[in-house]
Amino acid sequence: MKISTKGRYAVRLMLDLALNNTGEPISLKDVAKRQGISDKYLEQIISVLNRAGFVKSVRGAQGGYYLRKRPEDYTMGMILRLTEGSLAPVSCIDEEDEVKCDKQDSCVTVILWRKINDAISDVVDNTTLQDLVDWQREKADDYVI
Repeated sequence: MKISTKGRYAVRLMLDLALNNTGEPISLKDVAKRQGISDKYLEQIISVLNRAGFVKSVRGAQGGYYLRKRPEDYTMGMILRLTEGSLAPVSCIDEEDEVKCDKQDSCVTVILWRKINDAISDVVDNTTLQDLVDWQREKADDYVI
């Protein structure tokens, strides 16, 4: 499984909104500048996040975006599944996949695929946006001279 730029940038965008939250909407241009990501690409990603109710948009000259919930209320699994779809490493264990494998009952490799899937889910479903905020702040503290 490989996370696309869409998924990675969605996580970075949400992290940027959490780190720079002052109570005022945050301009997508400011996020794009800080993250080094095209604002056109961020517009596509923010649209998905907005439709899902992860962020709220404020229109106007002082408009922008902010998180609808607290950072601890978002898991990486929520963000990645929204932008990437299923995180299953193979389609035969993907619960959303309509095509099921004929050999699923007798194939032992499915055990491996489920273990990988469970490990991925455990990490992304138990890592919150607040965890990333905390890690970022710890990393910043490490570089203070």
